[in-house]
This record gives sequence, structure tokens and C-alpha cells, in this order.
Amino acid sequence: MTAVEAQLIERLKKLPPSRVAEVADFVEFLAAREERAAAAQRLTEGLARLDALSLPGLSEDEVEAEIQAARQQGRTTLAT
Repeated sequence: MTAVEAQLIERLKKLPPSRVAEVADFVEFLAAREERAAAAQRLTEGLARLDALSLPGLSEDEVEAEIQAARQQGRTTLAT
């Protein structure tokens, strides 16, 4: 355990339970923000790799066909 972690624990021990709950909520908020930032970074990197492939774009008909296929697959999955 680092010195900072030990100091935080000591300070937490001195707080009333309601404040400890606030700290826990804030820590969860920070963790979620980090997870979102990491996901955004992965998405950005993935899009850059996809863009580097220089694939031709999809037509509106192709996009609509993909949507319909996904919807049908979803319906089939729900039916089973």
C-alpha cells in the first residue's frame, strides 16, 4: 500500500458513514469515467484502423439490408 493510500484510509476512518458513502459514490463515478475514456480511446483506434483499410462505403440499400438482417436475427433469437 502506498503512502497516499494509507493517508486516504486514515482520513476515511475519521468520516461519518454518510460521508464515506459519498466518497464511495465519487470513486465509482471516477472509475466509470475512466472506463468510458478507455472505451472511447479503443473506439477511436478501431475507427482509425478501419479508415486505413480504405474500404468503399455502403449504399443506403446495403445499410437497410444490414439493419433488416439484424432485426430478423433479433426476432429469431427472441423466439427461441
